[in-house]
Amino acid sequence: MTEHKPPSREERKRCWFLRDQYFGCLDRLNIIDPSIVDKDPSQASSCLELKKSYEEGCMASWVEYFNKRRVLDLRQKQYLAMSEQQQPSNK
Repeated sequence: MTEHKPPSREERKRCWFLRDQYFGCLDRLNIIDPSIVDKDPSQASSCLELKKSYEEGCMASWVEYFNKRRVLDLRQKQYLAMSEQQQPSNK
């Protein structure tokens, strides 16, 4: 995807679809941080084709944003779940 012009509605939809496919594959492998795949591709060999499509179908700045956002969102959910477990029960 070129970085020269803003993506069209169809290009954005395709990017989101490819992102969701790739992140779904990472979810099945319990991989939170996509940068792990860059460091050790063997940990997610079944996701490499999806990763390639995602990176080719989305602008690089979007890929970077989505990857960071994924880590932040999942960590936030973990922290919320931990804090709910630590709160005393009102029962």
